[in-house]
Amino acid sequence: MKQQTSFLKIQTHGQGLTMLNMEISSWILQTGIVTGLITLWCKHTSASFIVQENADPDVRQDIMHYLNDLVPESRGYLHHSEGADDMPAHIKAVLTQTQLSIPVVDRQMVLGTWQGIYLFEHRRYPHVREIALHLLGE
Repeated sequence: MKQQTSFLKIQTHGQGLTMLNMEISSWILQTGIVTGLITLWCKHTSASFIVQENADPDVRQDIMHYLNDLVPESRGYLHHSEGADDMPAHIKAVLTQTQLSIPVVDRQMVLGTWQGIYLFEHRRYPHVREIALHLLGE
């Protein structure tokens, strides 16, 4: 059994979804591991991951609108030292995922036809987000 680790730095453009499939797939090919399990870890408390539709952008927009309605900035949170969008971003990260595990077969992630892996930036302004990658396999 072999393992490889790395880190991705992703520049976000403010609140929204950034697809990661290409960056992760490219790194998997570089490792030489053919079959295994990749784990992604988001090193932030106001960003997260989702696996979602990669064809119709309306799906991603609807998800963002739904979460913004569910967790509004105007609620009057106690934590607001980093701005009105900070506490809602933390709650959205709680409701989504900060870690993903995906099987790898024949040097490729096992994803459905329409599945994309997205970094979900919950803050209004751009950030550089760091993602830890760990691939275990042979």
